[in-house]
Amino acid sequence: MKYIVNNSNNPRYNLALEEYAFKHLNRDNDYVILWINEPSIIIGKNQNTVEEVNSAFVKENNINVVRRITGGGAVYHDLGNLNFSIITSTNGVEKIDFKKYNIPIIKSLEKLGIQCELSGRNDMTIDGKKFSGIAQSIWKKRVLNHGTLLFDSKLDVLSNALNVKQDKIESKGVKSVKSRVTNIRPYLTEDVDILTFKELLLKYIFEMEGQPLEEYKLKNEELRDIQKLVDEKYGTWEWNYGESPKFNYKNYKRFPFGAIEVRLQVVNGLIEDCKIYGDFFGTEDVEKLENKFKGVKYEIDEVKKSIEDEPIEKYFGNISKEEFLSFLFE
Repeated sequence: MKYIVNNSNNPRYNLALEEYAFKHLNRDNDYVILWINEPSIIIGKNQNTVEEVNSAFVKENNINVVRRITGGGAVYHDLGNLNFSIITSTNGVEKIDFKKYNIPIIKSLEKLGIQCELSGRNDMTIDGKKFSGIAQSIWKKRVLNHGTLLFDSKLDVLSNALNVKQDKIESKGVKSVKSRVTNIRPYLTEDVDILTFKELLLKYIFEMEGQPLEEYKLKNEELRDIQKLVDEKYGTWEWNYGESPKFNYKNYKRFPFGAIEVRLQVVNGLIEDCKIYGDFFGTEDVEKLENKFKGVKYEIDEVKKSIEDEPIEKYFGNISKEEFLSFLFE
């Protein structure tokens, strides 16, 4: 395992660096990156950006909005939030597994006096309050496991910047975003600032892995390729927002594994366009499924036929084909 030093606070650069390390660096090594963003909302890969952010508040407060390559929900970052990225190889089983890849984080926080646990689908909590949201992506037998650590974030800004769907709040049994989250700093046995916390966490992660600290220094050509990702992807409106076409069929439902929202443009009985949003996790890109529906008659038997060879659970999680079809025609 090696760590990559990243002192940038630019969310576009930081997400580009993370993707580059995930997909292009030497696959014989595992990598750890700890990084801090200036105020930003980071959107999940499968989400509709416009519906996830409080646009007026975001504009007024100069908050960045950037999409990531992993599923899950939107999260707020600021200079009081520490992000971690752990990049490893799979052991032949390609599935989302939050417990396996986050034990080093949990154990490292315990060494700092933080009694915490994995909770629900992809959260870490202290006293029942969330301080970390985790997401994963699997690509060519490599796993990107990353998450947030609310250390000393401005929780009032967090609650104003995100448009969290009411069903998501009620499903967790609380009435607001702010009441669900907490910072780590008040629970520390010895107070430190976020940069010291970052150094200690890095040290403990490597100790938990039984390895000495070893840095990987990015080469000039690798830095150029990362900047190209910023310029051509993470810095573009197309990636972060995308064009939202009009739809004449819309449905939204929360399942145990996460929420799915579907929008269909149906013209003359044919599905002309399809978009699927949500905070679900899957190992297959949902765009592939969207394309399966285009040009198909909006009839349950025809839609069923179009996806008969598709493993639906790989896109969303634990859902049957029958449940998904029912959702499309409610």
